[in-house]
Amino acid sequence: MRKLSAGVQVDDDSDIDMTPMLDVVFIMLIFFIVTASFVKESGLSMSSPNDQDEPPPQDVIEDNTILIRIEASGKIWIDETTTDIDGVKPSVKRLHAQNPKAKVVIQPDPKSKTDLMIRVLDQARAADVEASIASLLITQ
Repeated sequence: MRKLSAGVQVDDDSDIDMTPMLDVVFIMLIFFIVTASFVKESGLSMSSPNDQDEPPPQDVIEDNTILIRIEASGKIWIDETTTDIDGVKPSVKRLHAQNPKAKVVIQPDPKSKTDLMIRVLDQARAADVEASIASLLITQ
């Protein structure tokens, strides 16, 4: 302690008590955690085949699929004919009318744009045909 000129003593050991501030911070943290809304992001559902399943015969695959290939350059191929994004829906409808059991399989190049793949998938589903994306495992 030291003395001031007027005879008043000042305590040099004056500290600020941090306990109330920490209590407030923890209460605010708990409040924000409890009131936060957790949104489940929707994504593409992908299922991998079981290892024990035998692949179907090749002629069954060719008869019941409408293959859409997307090249890295953005070119879209539907059963060996090239088209643009606006031609996907009419082409799928026409091919599905020829074979009502056919399903659409989209085979994108690994270097193709995801946006284009999603737009093609949306166009195929807009034609009221079940569509899925073929995933390829590329090892180097």
